[in-house]
Amino acid sequence: MIKSIQKVIKIGSSGGVTIPAKEMKRQNIRYGDEVEVVVRPVAKDASAEDRAVIDTAKDILKRYKKDFENLAQR
Repeated sequence: MIKSIQKVIKIGSSGGVTIPAKEMKRQNIRYGDEVEVVVRPVAKDASAEDRAVIDTAKDILKRYKKDFENLAQR
């Protein structure tokens, strides 16, 4: 299962999201495969405390991205 937050991008007159290549490989998903999609907007009314936790987590992930990628490959 892939759980992530993605931005909706414009594709013609429609909207779409991408599946990261690493996740496709990890899940053995190929072009043309059928996948289940659940669409739910992200809550934008997070408290200041929640927002601080999210911002800190994003910062950690950004700073240690290569380390996390190496751990994921083990």
